Amino acid sequence: MDVFPLLPRGEIEAIVTDPPYSSGGAFRGDRMGSTRAKYQSSFVKKAHPAFTGDNRDQRGWLHWCSLWLARCLEIATPGSVLCMFSDWRPMPTATDALQCGGWVWRGVVVWDKVNARPQPGRFTAQAEYVVWGTNGARDFDYASGNYHSGLVRALPPQNAKREHACQKPAEVMEHLIGIAPQGATVLDPFAGSGTTGVACGRRFIGIERSQQYCEIAKRRIKEVL
Repeated sequence: MDVFPLLPRGEIEAIVTDPPYSSGGAFRGDRMGSTRAKYQSSFVKKAHPAFTGDNRDQRGWLHWCSLWLARCLEIATPGSVLCMFSDWRPMPTATDALQCGGWVWRGVVVWDKVNARPQPGRFTAQAEYVVWGTNGARDFDYASGNYHSGLVRALPPQNAKREHACQKPAEVMEHLIGIAPQGATVLDPFAGSGTTGVACGRRFIGIERSQQYCEIAKRRIKEVL
């Protein structure tokens, strides 16, 4: 929240972000555990640094998301796009939060993770979702507009190459960022390990509270420059 007043107004044309879901546990007590315990399998040898902001109940998460989404709206250009990740548990709240923040909700993009673990007697939870919206109206040009699929298939990063417990594939981020024009400035207010910046191919601003993840993100982004 402290960083938003320092950002340039009228230059941010896309916000693509993966905020903490606060979905790792059925009760508030479960959610107070470490993010490694909630999201990282015990057989994975590499312990990723913990990340903050993942211990809210649904009401708290709604109010918190509404606040930062409203801050994003204040600095975004008219017609700009916001893409916000969610899994199936907080997704109804995510769509409410986007609208509470003043964005026009436009729909949901599906990320098919392809090889999700099946569960007996249940449907496989093989997708995560991107709730997206715009800052007011957006051009709807059949003649010269670009078309973007609402479904993207990609395997999650392999454990050996993963820097963050909840890291998204670079190809998924590239697909989302593709809705922003070349030369646009893209903001990720929850930069984590920097995958949005790695995939960006445009001007990029990332915000991250964890010093460890700031260093990881800087290293990863430098590797692709």
